[in-house]
Amino acid sequence: MTAVQKHFFGAETFAVVGASTDKSKFGNKVFMWYLDHSKPVTPIHPKEPSIESVPALTSLSALPSPKMTSVSVVTPAKVTLSVLKEAKELGVWAVWIQPGASDDACAEWIKENEMEDKVIYGGPCILRDGEAVMALIGQ
Repeated sequence: MTAVQKHFFGAETFAVVGASTDKSKFGNKVFMWYLDHSKPVTPIHPKEPSIESVPALTSLSALPSPKMTSVSVVTPAKVTLSVLKEAKELGVWAVWIQPGASDDACAEWIKENEMEDKVIYGGPCILRDGEAVMALIGQ
């Protein structure tokens, strides 16, 4: 577990950018992980009105309290970069970029903007690592 992973779970609420209605996609699997672990989660999708019967928002800027929200990102890397920029602007609590959702440009932006203490990227997956982190911090 890293300090960033521990910080991530200190948020009051969570959101999944790239949540999907398609159960075969990781956007749905990650969103369901939060529901299955009784975490207060909001799906973020530009077109879908709801995901798994939970009302969706169209962007991070629609979150009622982004400064208290940790965000999982399951989008193409080019979209992820814009999500990172919006998250920084809004003061989002923390971001967990799921495997395959980032590239070198995202990693470079994270470093240039000194976001390494708020962004998990480069391999860890909430589906694989989330339960272990929560157990270590008593959740």
